[in-house]
Amino acid sequence: MTRALSHFDAQGAAHMVDVGAKDSTHRIAIASGRIHMSPATFRLVAAGRAKKGDVLGVARIAAIQAAKRTPELIPLAHPLPITRVAVDFELQAKTSCIAIRTQVECRGQTGVEMEALTAAAVGLLTIYDMVKAVDRGMRLTELRLEEKRGGKSGTYARRRGK
Repeated sequence: MTRALSHFDAQGAAHMVDVGAKDSTHRIAIASGRIHMSPATFRLVAAGRAKKGDVLGVARIAAIQAAKRTPELIPLAHPLPITRVAVDFELQAKTSCIAIRTQVECRGQTGVEMEALTAAAVGLLTIYDMVKAVDRGMRLTELRLEEKRGGKSGTYARRRGK
């Protein structure tokens, strides 16, 4: 069964979805992504020796701010009463990669998937920005929704390996 795209009306014009009649429930979304860099750049970030300062600390704050400002960036996203944003990094020395995992929560009438994804993307972009002077070849990969809970559509969990 193909579901209708909710951000378009019957004439195909974009509109903000009316969530006024939906129940307010606890919503959780988890997103992740990776940034791959040269081994030398990875060592610089891991050791906290980047010229611009604490790369991961700044990236964490940027990710939190991005989650809160998602409706300003994604035109049809609803402003939400976010109650929690958590940002974690995993340094993977073997692959010179840093993984980000964001979790956003609220009690509201629509989900926080876009907030979690925006937080992960901006966190990775901030890492890129802070060390691009030494490595312009970094790659952002695998930005994706890992899980979402709450609301009428229930739980979604990405199948591992997909």
